Amino acid sequence: QVQLVESGGGSVQAGGSLRLSCRTSGYVYNWYCVAWFRQAPGKEREGVAAIDNLATTHYTDSVKGRFTISVDVAKNTLYLQMNNLKPEDTAMYFCAANPWRACDSTWARTTAYGDWGQGTQVTVSS
Repeated sequence: QVQLVESGGGSVQAGGSLRLSCRTSGYVYNWYCVAWFRQAPGKEREGVAAIDNLATTHYTDSVKGRFTISVDVAKNTLYLQMNNLKPEDTAMYFCAANPWRACDSTWARTTAYGDWGQGTQVTVSS
């Protein structure tokens, strides 16, 4: 059974950094596109960043220049380095995998992904 397990969340002050990890149960590029989403209380789940097997990356505008998505293929692990965190980054963060195609214009849609982790909480205080 495919598993995605997130870790690395926590509580930090504004301006701080965290690195999220998502360990997969198989070869990370068995999926063509892997991504990070987040969901704040009372809000819809939104795409944060994605990377595919061509190393093409995508970011939502609010995190460009602050967050970096990467993959360690040898460790079957997806990462999200988050710098200069802001209170509005507070959310549950989820990793997701798309087994059908490389990241494209649909990368930020939850329906583009077939496998999801359970999430890790990130809280940023002002």
